[in-house]
Amino acid sequence: MSQQLILGGARSGKSRLAQTRAQQWQTQTGGEVMVIATAENHSGEGSMAARIAHHQANRPAHWLTVETSRDLAAALLENSRVDRLIVVDCLTLWLANEMFADNSSWPHPKQALLEALAQLNGPVIFIGNELGQAVVPLGQDNRNFVDECGWLHQALAQRVNQVTLTVAGLPVELKR
Repeated sequence: MSQQLILGGARSGKSRLAQTRAQQWQTQTGGEVMVIATAENHSGEGSMAARIAHHQANRPAHWLTVETSRDLAAALLENSRVDRLIVVDCLTLWLANEMFADNSSWPHPKQALLEALAQLNGPVIFIGNELGQAVVPLGQDNRNFVDECGWLHQALAQRVNQVTLTVAGLPVELKR
């Protein structure tokens, strides 16, 4: 296992599949697992807080967690090791954080991420929401976001070793 991309809709089983694969890797290798969480919830309240708590409660307590809402490439490069699998949860929130930042420099963070892939020392599982199969959203910013999400996934899918789509909790292998 080196670099994987797991895609799917909301509550499709993406994170559960990533966790299962990470636990299997950990059992086989004895290495450690780190989650790079990209969600932002400064208030600690509301539906985002509930989602964050759900994810925290459902992953093993001994896994390391690094929170980064921006500069994913730097976080990966800083934390990648041969004996550590990194789960990035999730690309879609990271993309939103980067694109809608006050000082947005998109697509530079995307390019930095793609360049970092070749420099990583250990395995990575990226998780992303597949947005392109839904209703086309209203508003230019929303359409741009869906487009950029699709292009990000395409670029990663070209570079990673394995791509899996999750539907109703079931994995469908797109690339192996």
